[in-house]
Amino acid sequence: MFLSLVAGLGNPGRDYEATRHNLGWVVLDAFAKKHGLAWKPAPQFEAEVARWDLGAGRTRWLLKPLTFMNDSGRAVAALARFHKIAPEAIAVVYDDLTMELGRIKVTVTGSAGGHNGVASLLTHVGDGFARYRLGIGPKQPPQMELSDFVLGKFTSEQQLTVTRQLDTYVQGLELLLSRGSEAAMNQLNRKESK
Repeated sequence: MFLSLVAGLGNPGRDYEATRHNLGWVVLDAFAKKHGLAWKPAPQFEAEVARWDLGAGRTRWLLKPLTFMNDSGRAVAALARFHKIAPEAIAVVYDDLTMELGRIKVTVTGSAGGHNGVASLLTHVGDGFARYRLGIGPKQPPQMELSDFVLGKFTSEQQLTVTRQLDTYVQGLELLLSRGSEAAMNQLNRKESK
């Protein structure tokens, strides 16, 4: 299945820029930059959108919802409806607390796993989209509030890991888009991607 919509999850505004919850945006921004794609405001979708024409009549849309994380599904669903894109043709890039920092995992089904952005997607889009999950765990200290952790900024050491991993994150996303979920799962889920 050709993945024609790639959404990166995050929160808009300067306050959220370098937070763990915005890792999906960081990776999608790096991906767009590598492929020379420009972001444009798309108020009708409550998002920023980049259009990627791949030739042979194939277009891929990159989208960053500006709805805030907990309402991400609204923006993704709006663009998907407009361009008649099925859930199976959507890939979503987001942070995952259940995996350690540096890990990448691709899945296609399952629950939201406590991630409000994914819960919103399941509500508005339905299941079946490819999930490109980026580890941000473990939560330290363990007693810290979940929201404080995901909305907190990476430590300088963690930021270094993210910076070092950025190329790997982008290459993994390219693999998912060029070869599909099955191939990406086989290669990325098995590999210790740290």
